[in-house]
Amino acid sequence: MVLAGRGMPGTKECLICLTALLLAAAAAAMINGVLDAKLDARMTRLHRRVASLERIGAQRATVAAAGMLFAALALSITFLPQLTTALILLAIFSYTPLYTLWFKRRSPWGVVPGGIPGALPVLVGASAVTGTISSAPLILFLVMLLWQPPHFWALALKYQDDYRRAGVPTLPLVRGEAYTKVCIFVFAALLLPASLALWFTGACSARFAIEALCLGFFNLFSCYLYLVKNRRFQRAFQASIFYLLGLLSAVIIDICSRP
Repeated sequence: MVLAGRGMPGTKECLICLTALLLAAAAAAMINGVLDAKLDARMTRLHRRVASLERIGAQRATVAAAGMLFAALALSITFLPQLTTALILLAIFSYTPLYTLWFKRRSPWGVVPGGIPGALPVLVGASAVTGTISSAPLILFLVMLLWQPPHFWALALKYQDDYRRAGVPTLPLVRGEAYTKVCIFVFAALLLPASLALWFTGACSARFAIEALCLGFFNLFSCYLYLVKNRRFQRAFQASIFYLLGLLSAVIIDICSRP
């Protein structure tokens, strides 16, 4: 929203957009939990999710998710541009039927197209402010697409036994640890030119470029430290979160600090 509007958005449109996104994301996550219940039950790390669903019940969770989805769409249709509503619907559809029911269960590369719903909120926010999608939000959308696969693969490396029991064909299980680590490095390296494209196109300043470079090298060094030198996959996962938080914060600070 800041990138598209070249400054902080209005309080009203910001709250409406974020509320619609949170409701839609919560609804999609709950539906995902219902659809993946049998898989989740075989995974140790998801025992809390499984226990919660058992207490609530699949039918009640589905009804609650439908209510949240209806509320999200009602907010968007009433107060936001039509493009924003269409993008929210696309995010839900690409996450629930396409990723959860198809890509995740059939291909070790499913997380790559599965990153689309995770990156679409960038375009949702941009369209909510301007009613259109310009080049700068598209670049940030690409950054989000590139960030998500290595972020997930670090988790997949840590919980290989869980995914094996669940029968989910993650990259470490199908191609092995070494291959997965190479892929993580490739995607992490691609994040450097992708993030710097915000500077190349004039959307952000040279100060942002320096910050993006520092964060990019930090991300690559973290991959080396926690994937190659040590097998501390959870640390790599956490470092990835820190990298994205830092990069998005740098975008906001860079734009909002301009005169």
